[in-house]
Amino acid sequence: MTGRRSVETPIEDTFTKYLTDKGKGDAGEEGAYRTDGERELNRFRRWCLGKTADSANASPAESWAGVVDGDTVRFADLDTTVFSDYARYLSTAGYAASTVLTYYAHIASWCGWAHAQGYLPRHYARESDAEDPLPENDGRRPGDQQAWEPIHRDLVTQFVDRRVSEAFDELGAIEVPHTDRGDPESELWQAKQRARFKAYQRCREQALVYVVAYTGLRGSEFLSAPKEDREGRDGVRWRDVSFADSSVTVFRKSREWKEASLPEPVIAPLKRYAEVLEVPDSWPVFTTLHRPSLASHVTSGLADAGLDDDDAIERVRAGAPDLIVAAEHDLDAPKPLTTDGGRSIMERLWTHDALAERRDELDLSLDGDYLELHGGRRGVGEVLVRQFGYAAAARYLDNSEEQVREAYQHIEAAERADMATEAFSQTDQRVSDQ
Repeated sequence: MTGRRSVETPIEDTFTKYLTDKGKGDAGEEGAYRTDGERELNRFRRWCLGKTADSANASPAESWAGVVDGDTVRFADLDTTVFSDYARYLSTAGYAASTVLTYYAHIASWCGWAHAQGYLPRHYARESDAEDPLPENDGRRPGDQQAWEPIHRDLVTQFVDRRVSEAFDELGAIEVPHTDRGDPESELWQAKQRARFKAYQRCREQALVYVVAYTGLRGSEFLSAPKEDREGRDGVRWRDVSFADSSVTVFRKSREWKEASLPEPVIAPLKRYAEVLEVPDSWPVFTTLHRPSLASHVTSGLADAGLDDDDAIERVRAGAPDLIVAAEHDLDAPKPLTTDGGRSIMERLWTHDALAERRDELDLSLDGDYLELHGGRRGVGEVLVRQFGYAAAARYLDNSEEQVREAYQHIEAAERADMATEAFSQTDQRVSDQ
């Protein structure tokens, strides 16, 4: 990176160049985009300097001191947390959702430009943690966004429970003579290992579904978020799980390690998953099962472990699926399952013929094509708000109470409607007669 495009460059020194680049075309330098962009960049700079009140990130709002101590904001001062806090500020400033997204889009565009120009190492503004506080903009009300309902949780958990039971039945049905156990050339032993791997796959699916259905965790908090190349976004490890405390240590959107709860329904599936294949506690809880990746990982791992003969490596790999080989030969941890991989599993389960048939029998509707990861989190929030209120739900979901009230305002609106109806029933004869 040249000195001219250094992280020590004051951000305002780039505004004119960015606006000139983006202001080309029919609109020219005096176009609306340039005018709006300049306004939003200056708003962002003032916020960074603490020259505006911010109730979302400081209490009282007037105590907001910005993100720097002096009077200059440099690129070195910016990271994902800064953009996340700014998104939170915009989201709670009283603007409509579409306005918030428009204002933030100007800042994100400038951030992307700065990354491309060499001022920033990453496009911080478009990382998932940065965008998490932003409102949805799909034209739907908060209550219309996907949230798993009890019937959804029951249906999908019963489905994965049955698949786990069937897999263990198949595993138990394969009898291997003592003389064949551990023999990679034994067909019975190979069949047993394949059945064991299938049981592992089914337990992984089951554990994933239960975590999504009952913990309220964000996908990036327990699965790998490959676009965010930093610690805490590469999937939780078994060492992070405490069955004794019913908790898991996760890297929250605040960029802090915190204990998240594992409700009772999650414990048994996770324990079963942990027991089906004994792995080091440094391994991801949810590993990738991508065959080419595992094949490469195991082949290179066995070579590093001293098996430098290709035939010897292939004999070992022929005896069991690669994941089991990696576990039993104490190889390094395989790659974790990504958030995209988690979504694919949920989609594959929801569209499975057996589950689709059951859904049709129940005439079950769903907002979306499959049960989404964030829909599970919203479903948890729905239950907690209704049962224990906004403050308790906010603590559990690791959100501010203000954000939770915004996300679940349809619940409060319904409660206010009931309250008004009750009040009018005491004063208006026509209402009391209904």
